[in-house]
Amino acid sequence: MDCQLTQDKTTPAKIADGSKRSNRVGQVKEVTSLTNPLIKDIRSLTQKKNRDRTSSFMAEGLKLVIDALEQGWQISTLIYSKAAKGNATVEQVAARTIARGGLVLEVSEKVLGSITRRDNPQMVCGVFEQKYAALASIQPKEGETYIALDRVRDPGNLGTIIRTADAAGASGVILVGETTDPFSLETTRATMGSIFAVPIARAGVEDFLTWCNRQKVHLVGTHLAGAVDYRTINYKQRPTVLLMGNEQAGLPESLAQGCNELALIPQSGKADSLNLAIATAVMLFEARRHLLEVRR
Repeated sequence: MDCQLTQDKTTPAKIADGSKRSNRVGQVKEVTSLTNPLIKDIRSLTQKKNRDRTSSFMAEGLKLVIDALEQGWQISTLIYSKAAKGNATVEQVAARTIARGGLVLEVSEKVLGSITRRDNPQMVCGVFEQKYAALASIQPKEGETYIALDRVRDPGNLGTIIRTADAAGASGVILVGETTDPFSLETTRATMGSIFAVPIARAGVEDFLTWCNRQKVHLVGTHLAGAVDYRTINYKQRPTVLLMGNEQAGLPESLAQGCNELALIPQSGKADSLNLAIATAVMLFEARRHLLEVRR
């Protein structure tokens, strides 16, 4: 994020970087004012228009920040609470941030709460550059499974699906059409760090279907009118893309007609549908079960 720091107070900090090199001496900026321009810029990332404008986003929690760094994501700013000062792990993360050219801010709990919009924020958060995989560069291989989501609207659903895709060994998530932002604070929280591990691509309907045809994937859509029990699908013959419909409307005809198969998850009781994240988990782990049987 491009902005000049105002000089509230700067504290020299000697921070062990955890490597074989000697300790790195860096500058940690101490900020206590809610009106600090940098804090205002970071806080503005709660709005999608500002995330899009800066190609940046915020992730909250020490685990998520560490996951991001270990996956090679570019960090621009590390923010930690004064209560975390002296924590060895936090100091190591701060050193890694400085080594990568990032900024480190030590802030009051009040400032941190204003950034995260939580009364009890976690003691660390980071600002990172957004990263999307180019759909054209993805070339699925035999035995791989991808999840495609049509117009997913709920940030919690999207974050849970990304986390589930990671747990089930999916190779990526493809967002089709106008979807909720995968880099919103709500979504990144729900991923529990998997946002940094699972490639995410986005495409319009026509581009997505063209890519499926070009890559010769097995496109399986879930649909209430599906003729195939999801347990009988052959996941073994070629790469599979599981296409999940919008939470309220399901799959539109334009996508349903492009599927090789339409699958149904049989249900009992009075419920006629499942939550999108739950249905996606059922499909993903069934695909995983079939593929694991092949490898035995």
